Amino acid sequence: MKEFTAACVQIAITPNKPQENINKCVEWLDKAVEDYQADLVVFPETVTTGFDTGLSADELWELVDDAPGKLTETIQARAKKLGVHVVWPTYRRAGEKGRILNASILIGPDGKIIGIYDKTHPFPGERKEFGGWTETGTSAEVYETELGTIGMIICYDGDFPELSRLLAVKGAEVIVRPSALLRSYDIWYITNCARAYDNHVYMVSTNMLGSDAGGNYYFGHSMIVNPIAWRLAQARGTEEIIAAKLDPDPLRYITTGSKSLQPFDHLEDRNLALYEEILKEARSKFEPGKRYIKKS
Repeated sequence: MKEFTAACVQIAITPNKPQENINKCVEWLDKAVEDYQADLVVFPETVTTGFDTGLSADELWELVDDAPGKLTETIQARAKKLGVHVVWPTYRRAGEKGRILNASILIGPDGKIIGIYDKTHPFPGERKEFGGWTETGTSAEVYETELGTIGMIICYDGDFPELSRLLAVKGAEVIVRPSALLRSYDIWYITNCARAYDNHVYMVSTNMLGSDAGGNYYFGHSMIVNPIAWRLAQARGTEEIIAAKLDPDPLRYITTGSKSLQPFDHLEDRNLALYEEILKEARSKFEPGKRYIKKS
């Protein structure tokens, strides 16, 4: 990994108006590069439509496209013009009508798509088998770029330590987390810091702002966290960009401001034999107030 500047573009969108939102994102992408000299720009989850569109899966399928396609081509062209990496989150078609994936698309500075990640832990309410609209992604890869090795997760994915650990084991140095988070700021802060610290990775986490067609409201507070769980940048609850330089030697010292050398590595120090039983179905011993029921 080399030193580079990562930026979170935190904006409100117009629900279910993809082209209007794309046009707005182009303006903010320009701003991130011109004002912050960003090398990597991360937008919020489902930035083309909003998270809860209020549409059926068939209706949403008609509104979006596959990737590459009409929802990516403008941003791909702008990324190439600016020579910047972009993480572009959008719903995308997954084959036949009515099949939708919640995707995060990594675009390179040549305008080409480097990789696509489909959300592997959709929130229960969005999952198609529970009456929602989203299919479940089946893989999580890391991507070698000229900046470093990048992995992608989306929003609720960040609640699952195993997923970020998988990406770290595969070599991720930076994990991006575009989100439309509807829980408290404290959960947002804790999970971003924990995933960064657990895995000694940078977390570049952009949260949505404003409302969607489902009447949900998002609070922003995007953040960039380093591998020793120190926030390098944090946004407020308004439209803005945050950015930070990512140091390629972030584990030298045990905490920010200290010259005490860090003597441990969370990946190397794992007791692998202890984890053999982790891959089995389970439920919390405490009952949630609501469980989604699978549709027949």
